[in-house]
Amino acid sequence: MIMYGASGHGKVILEILESMSEPNIQVWDDGDKANMWEYKIQKPAPAGTPVEDKLVISIGANATRKRVAERLAPQVSFGTAIHADAFISKRATIAEGTVVMAGVRINPDVTVGKHCIVNTCASIDHDCVLEDFVHISPNATLSGNVTVGEGTHVGAGASVIQGIKIGKWCTIGAGAAVIRDIPDYATAVGCPAKVIKTKQ
Repeated sequence: MIMYGASGHGKVILEILESMSEPNIQVWDDGDKANMWEYKIQKPAPAGTPVEDKLVISIGANATRKRVAERLAPQVSFGTAIHADAFISKRATIAEGTVVMAGVRINPDVTVGKHCIVNTCASIDHDCVLEDFVHISPNATLSGNVTVGEGTHVGAGASVIQGIKIGKWCTIGAGAAVIRDIPDYATAVGCPAKVIKTKQ
């Protein structure tokens, strides 16, 4: 498995791949770092060069991850990275490119889209839908039947009650309590969460 990105977020992905007993882990990065622990960092394959090994994008920023995924799509196949200490219902669906950290619980009939991050100890209850490029931060909790739109970031420790719809490319603040629907491109913070701005 190849991981693209040697940041702090990449360190977590690397240990996920180790927990999966991946036999051949490669680390790619565009920067000048030489190593990540005992792993040598390589430059990405040139554009258009077919890549045989599966790849996950170990970049935390949702918009950047989307740009990289679109750029690499013609030449790679994307894998998933799911920590051995995560619980995933056999009736949940996890799409390509998604990473799931230690302590996560994903319950039945959850659908997780492409290139999502479900971070440490997050809880996703039944029938939730995470669209592509979503990031659910550590210890965030989604109750049943919650929908989270493309590119949205739910902050650490946030809680979302059942049946809520959060739009695309939103930011939900750390510790927020979401008790009503959130429109596209909104930033919502507080308890209960209130929209404080909307991106244009």
